[in-house]
Amino acid sequence: MKVAVVAEFYPSRRDPVLGVWAHRQALAAREAGAEVQVLVLNRLVPPRAAVARGPRALTRELAARVGEPRRQTLDGLAVRYLSYFSPPRSHSYPAWGAWAAPALGHALHGLRRTFEFELVHAHNAVPAGDAARRALTGSGLGLRAVRGGTVEVPVVVSVHGGDVLHTAAAAPRGSVAGLKSVARSLGAARLTLANSHGIAELCREHGAGEVRVVHLGTDLPAGGRARRRDGPPTLVTVGHLVARKRHADVLRALAVLGRRHPTLRYVIVGEGPERGAIEGLATRLGVADRVELLGQLPHERAVEQARRCTLFAMPSTEEAFGVAYIEAMAGGVPAIGCRGEPGPEEIAAAGDGFVLVPPGDIERLTQRIDELLSDPHRLREAGQRARQSVAAHFTWENCGEQTVAAYEHVLRGSR
Repeated sequence: MKVAVVAEFYPSRRDPVLGVWAHRQALAAREAGAEVQVLVLNRLVPPRAAVARGPRALTRELAARVGEPRRQTLDGLAVRYLSYFSPPRSHSYPAWGAWAAPALGHALHGLRRTFEFELVHAHNAVPAGDAARRALTGSGLGLRAVRGGTVEVPVVVSVHGGDVLHTAAAAPRGSVAGLKSVARSLGAARLTLANSHGIAELCREHGAGEVRVVHLGTDLPAGGRARRRDGPPTLVTVGHLVARKRHADVLRALAVLGRRHPTLRYVIVGEGPERGAIEGLATRLGVADRVELLGQLPHERAVEQARRCTLFAMPSTEEAFGVAYIEAMAGGVPAIGCRGEPGPEEIAAAGDGFVLVPPGDIERLTQRIDELLSDPHRLREAGQRARQSVAAHFTWENCGEQTVAAYEHVLRGSR
């Protein structure tokens, strides 16, 4: 089978980490038997954050977007970057699919001449799913088979959380547009793939018909057991520096634990708007000398860094799945997440090695960290169980097989 993947978030020269999970799922589907080519929606307008950093930062960001090579090969996958413009995100994000659709329609027409794809897999309902819907059904954009006649190409939409947790969520401005755009995209999809059962339920509430859960995955490092770690105990968080990731909760726990675990350190991997606030809080709490902010690292280095540490702690909210948890767990590092969130609840239910704490409960978070660090045997067993849970449920091999099975299901229905 031949599949055209369409994504807004995808690795590029400009940002090799962005949307790496979409790339890894495409690779996993290829390993499971699908032929895949990728079309990336490359918005040329820099984000507001670049504007706020000043003219030089804005110029660099614009140059990087305009200068992104249109054709690239990533891990053997052919990837095309489709340039388009759209208004500012805060006012018009639900409509970005309409702005991207002409470029996508033109690219799909061209791609089909050399790669007769049978199915389009869009990552996120908005804008990729909406753009694919418009490109395949809009006036003048219907695909034609190479040998004449018309052909209907089904669309599969993957929902990774943002569509149903943010774009379609109630908001003072734009909520109606977001609701309609997500509903149209999910309603037009032949199948919706959700990254957890909680997100699947929200997809159904927002207009999806048939929904399947396909978990994203990770690679298991060589060796069947968690490796021994030397040096001081270290907490780690890998994620964008935004408030919902709750880095501040871990910092406050670190401050409380200073007496019982004076050598405990905290490593933070990621970049984002909360960096200044995190640095300021660490200083006020008196733990700045035990906190290391590494910034954004290449994906492989970020995973390696997490697996060197003692305990992964990210009690974040609005967590649809959380690939960072299972990447650490695969290396034998126990993880802590937030109770009541779709992804963490699902990972915890799959096996051991993952601890849940109530949202915003710093006392409980501190207790759970202390319990693990104070009992080396318990910590070691938790790491082994974490790896076992990932091996059983959250590998890229599993993801690829389930993704291709979903493609086959859709294509059987189309035929």
